[in-house]
Amino acid sequence: MNVFHRLDAMPPFDDEESLLLDAVRAMCRDRIAPRAGAYDRSAEFPWDNVRDINELALNSLFIPEDYGGVGLSYAVYLECVREISKACAATGIIWSTTFHGIKPVIDFGSEEQKRRLLPGIAEGGLAALCITEPSAGSDATGMTTTFTPDGDDIVVSGGKTFITNGDVADVLLVFGKWSEIDDDRGSISVLAMEKGTDGLNVLRREEKMGVRASSTATLSFDGCRVPRANLLGGPGAGLKILFAALNKSRPSVAAQALGIARAAFEDAVGYINTRRQSGRSIIEFQGIQFMLADMATDLAMCENWLWRVAGMIDGGETDVGIEASMLKMRASDLAMRIATDAVQLHGGYGYCADYRVERLMRDAKICQIWEGTNQVHRQLIGRSFIER
Repeated sequence: MNVFHRLDAMPPFDDEESLLLDAVRAMCRDRIAPRAGAYDRSAEFPWDNVRDINELALNSLFIPEDYGGVGLSYAVYLECVREISKACAATGIIWSTTFHGIKPVIDFGSEEQKRRLLPGIAEGGLAALCITEPSAGSDATGMTTTFTPDGDDIVVSGGKTFITNGDVADVLLVFGKWSEIDDDRGSISVLAMEKGTDGLNVLRREEKMGVRASSTATLSFDGCRVPRANLLGGPGAGLKILFAALNKSRPSVAAQALGIARAAFEDAVGYINTRRQSGRSIIEFQGIQFMLADMATDLAMCENWLWRVAGMIDGGETDVGIEASMLKMRASDLAMRIATDAVQLHGGYGYCADYRVERLMRDAKICQIWEGTNQVHRQLIGRSFIER
């Protein structure tokens, strides 16, 4: 694998970042990866993995220093997502979703909100991003959850579905429509709802094809009273906050997909170097070599774009929506293709749960769906070329 690792265009990390990444890789290799198969089979929430992540204080790397974190680069965060997802995609989703759910508070929250909400996350709390509803998926303007002001409170009514970490999160970032604004887009607002709020109910936890240990919940808000102090940016500020949040979460999904893809590729290469047919290792057959060439080349190029987008965000660029869509779309399509090809290269064994590639193929699929389906991303990218 030396050649392939040489092709990974990771940015240069400083000594502090490199030490952290070495510790993350060791944790993933020695603790998280060995548990992944059992958690997939049981679909139990992987609290052991969360505790290991918190032992390294990984949440603190994306929380600013003023609020209990260390505030390292976005590129370091993405590399952690990639490594954790390579070891266990479900755990990668759990951890990255905490970033997705709390980043809007970091970027748009008031000083009081940050001081109240961020330290608990830095210490290991979990967060959730609550956008999707049965009638509002990739098009968030169709949501029907309502925010009704009532004195110093906001009354939240409605529900959300497919909410990662929804049943375990300490802080839920909830999007809904301000009742006093009659505009599907202009009424979208966002608030932080804390665990234990009266009227917040978990209706069900989904039984999923892949990433089975990651909890995906359906929630209801039965007249939840949330302090108005938890509203981010004021009534109607939600759409701007949502788009900014997606620009950070979509590269994160790409990093997860690339972790899965890298795991599948390495498993495939390891297997076909030992599997023999007709007296030869099957890696010696030209058709197999062509498959490997396409997989390795596409993965190297997609990882290069991951670091390009990370560099843009770390450099302070905010208009990265199209680049983020390109990255999320291509990385997730590639993860599904490489995982499928890895199963094919394992032959009948690849279809059996004894080999990790069977799980990786199931885990890869969600990357093409969440944070906007890839069909929507193709539409966003294509529309960007219309001259106005």
